[in-house]
Amino acid sequence: MHELAPNVFILPGFPSYLINTYVIGDVLVDASTKMAVSGLKRKLHNVTINAHTLTHVHPDHQGASHALCDEFSMPLWCPANEVEAMITGDLSQQIPQNTLTSFLNVVWTGSAHPVERALQEGDTVADFTVIDAPGHSPGQVAYWREKDGILIAGDVANNVSFTTLQEGLIEPPSAFTVNAEQNRASLRKLADLRPSLVCFGHGKPVAGKDFRAFVDSL
Repeated sequence: MHELAPNVFILPGFPSYLINTYVIGDVLVDASTKMAVSGLKRKLHNVTINAHTLTHVHPDHQGASHALCDEFSMPLWCPANEVEAMITGDLSQQIPQNTLTSFLNVVWTGSAHPVERALQEGDTVADFTVIDAPGHSPGQVAYWREKDGILIAGDVANNVSFTTLQEGLIEPPSAFTVNAEQNRASLRKLADLRPSLVCFGHGKPVAGKDFRAFVDSL
C-alpha cells in the first residue's frame, strides 16, 4: 500500500497500476477481479478495514468483493442504481455485451453478494462525499474529499491503455462503456470540482490540473 494523502492509500494491481484498489479511512474502495482474491487478502491482512464500497459493479471492480467481505466480515456498499446487479450477479446491463466482455465475465467476475448500503449522491463514505458519475456504467459514483481536493474517480477516465500499457489519460474504452456521452458529462462534472489529485481504477493518479486539461481537450 502506498499513501497518497492522509488516510488515502492505493493498492496498485499487477501489472503495476493496471487495476487499482484503494483504502480511505477504514473503507476498502473497489476489489479488482476474482483473480486478485489471494493477493488482496494478503495485502489487507494487517489493515483495519470495516467496510467495502464500490465505484461501480464491473468485473474488474467487484471481482474479489464477495471473498473479501466474507474474509474480513465487512458489509458491502455500492451505488444505488447498481445494487440489483451486485446482489443477483447479473452484470448484463452494466456493461456492453460483446466477445471481449463475455470472455472477461468468465475470468474476472466475482460472486454475487448482499449489499447493506445503497449509496446516493451526497452520502458520506469515510470522510469522502459520494458524487454520481454515470456513463461508463449506469450508476457509477466517485468519492470526493473537499478539504484537500482528493477525488477517487472510478473509470470515468483511465490513465493507462489496456492494450499497450502506456501511461496517459484516455476516456474509458467503448467496449466497456454503456453511454459515452453521459460519461463525458460526468467528466466535466468532476473536473468542475477542481480536484488537486485524481485517482482512477486504471493507471496512476494525476494532478488535478492535468485532469482538467484533459477534460477541456475533449
